[in-house]
Amino acid sequence: MSTQKPPKIPESVLVVIHTPQREVLIIERADHAGFWQSVTGSKDRLDEPLAETAAREVAEETGIVVGSAGVPPDALLDWAHRIEYEIYPVWRHRYAPGITRNTEHWFSLEVPGRVEVTLSPREHTAFLWLPFEDAAGKCFSPSNREAILQLPERLAARARGRGETQR
Repeated sequence: MSTQKPPKIPESVLVVIHTPQREVLIIERADHAGFWQSVTGSKDRLDEPLAETAAREVAEETGIVVGSAGVPPDALLDWAHRIEYEIYPVWRHRYAPGITRNTEHWFSLEVPGRVEVTLSPREHTAFLWLPFEDAAGKCFSPSNREAILQLPERLAARARGRGETQR
């Protein structure tokens, strides 16, 4: 009996976790030392809603639970933005043969401060809370850097949409 995992679905989320002061959480990959990133992950099933994928991946990779005290469901913001990128060759074996591109949907999650982080040791080995510019500078992925750098404008747009003044 095979215990091989089914191929990954080439549709994923990226979640920029941040504090109200725009400190961003980044995590270091266990399979590639020095590769820092935001929370990312693929859908578990084709019909999985993207917000559900985002909340699940945040919980799995950081232990932060969307909907828990201090992290209400509306703290997860769907940026309604997606990119398509070429899957790094080193990770293509996780997908069905011939799959070389992934569609990634961007989200952010505001937490009340530097909340406790519990990493999944098979996925990540370390975490850092950094000012957003510094966090962007440590990310190995150009699209992850860009997402983090867009954080202030995304938050400003959300505040404008709610009629709030920017913090």
